Amino acid sequence: MKIEVYTDANAAAKEAAKFIAKEARDAVATRGKFVMAVSGGKTPWIMLRDLAHEDVPWKDIHVFQIDERVAPDGDPDRNLTHLRESLLANAPLRPEQIHAMPVEATDLEAACDRYALLLRTLAGSPPVLDLVHLGLGPDGHTASLVPGDPVRDVKNADVALTGIYQSRRRMTLTYPIINRSRLVLWLVTGSEKAGMLARLQTGDVSIPAGRVSSVHAVVLADRAAADQVVNESKTEVA
Repeated sequence: MKIEVYTDANAAAKEAAKFIAKEARDAVATRGKFVMAVSGGKTPWIMLRDLAHEDVPWKDIHVFQIDERVAPDGDPDRNLTHLRESLLANAPLRPEQIHAMPVEATDLEAACDRYALLLRTLAGSPPVLDLVHLGLGPDGHTASLVPGDPVRDVKNADVALTGIYQSRRRMTLTYPIINRSRLVLWLVTGSEKAGMLARLQTGDVSIPAGRVSSVHAVVLADRAAADQVVNESKTEVA
């Protein structure tokens, strides 16, 4: 797994925005639309603010969520809250082009099925996302595929529910749809991720992130996160 290393989190986020913009232009030129799914986190919000200022064919873009906490609309714990603030508020996107996970539903299992149906409607059956953006937790989780949770073993659904993790239940995309995607973009920053990034690099399937296919994966990291990655896999870009 090749890892491009940048000076700091801001530089990595800016490069990730450029990368997504190019993939969007190529996908729209080839297939008429670009369907991506994004994760939450401080650096991703910087990435999405930067993306809003890139050359992107916005009218042909659809944005799904990788995962979401079960919490009320507008809650600061919700990834959607920050997704709206970082991307929707700054880019010429219509609100309906951002597809929020329906975590406010009374029947969450049925809500998972509805989100999976929407994915099939916009990305084919089975759905193939053009790009999946993932982060990496200090415990090795990605999306809301967390250590010890049965959701890691879901094979017959693209959207599923987790148990309680950090005080919240989550809705998440599962390994099948993530691994079907045309491209996985990892954005990993911060020294607390260094050990897990080294394990991701080696394909360590004992951590949840290690079960994501590396065949069509690109890793953009800052120097702090890439500190333990072996030199032959690192490309110092900035």
